[in-house]
Amino acid sequence: MAEATVSKAVTWGLLAAWVANDLEELATMAGWTRSARPRLQERFPKVPEQVWARMELSQRDANVAIGLMGGVVAAASADGARTGGRSPFFRTVLVGFGLHGVVHMAQSLAYRGYTPGVATAPAVVIPYSLWAVRRLKAAGIESGGVGTAAAALALLPVAVVGVHGLARRVGRPHGHGARTAT
Repeated sequence: MAEATVSKAVTWGLLAAWVANDLEELATMAGWTRSARPRLQERFPKVPEQVWARMELSQRDANVAIGLMGGVVAAASADGARTGGRSPFFRTVLVGFGLHGVVHMAQSLAYRGYTPGVATAPAVVIPYSLWAVRRLKAAGIESGGVGTAAAALALLPVAVVGVHGLARRVGRPHGHGARTAT
């Protein structure tokens, strides 16, 4: 008997839901980091200046970081489609995506205002994630439970810091004597 699988709507739905969320972030992230900085600095005066400087990002940096994360999500969706939803990579990214929606909402509550990604978190991210996990369960595929959630929570900040770090480096001159674009 063949193993149960989920539809491509579940696996490629991850990429579609990510696109919806990240279009919002693409449109708002760079501007928000600039405008929110004074309010955050006032609220957290002991945070060193270098942290605030690292928080700001250009639209170009946001574009590159979002594109890099899109590559990760596309790879997870493709692996999920290839395996009918059984891929541990797909399931971990799916759970991480849903948890990241909760993080968006918590950030906005802590900030007491809008933060990039919060509009689509309750409208797209969380509903899609819950639906997809239910579809997996109905097909006899566990989403991974506490272990997957713990892995996703641990890997999410690593992935975010990684793509933002790479985005800052892409196309920038490096080292002594590096050539500059003219």
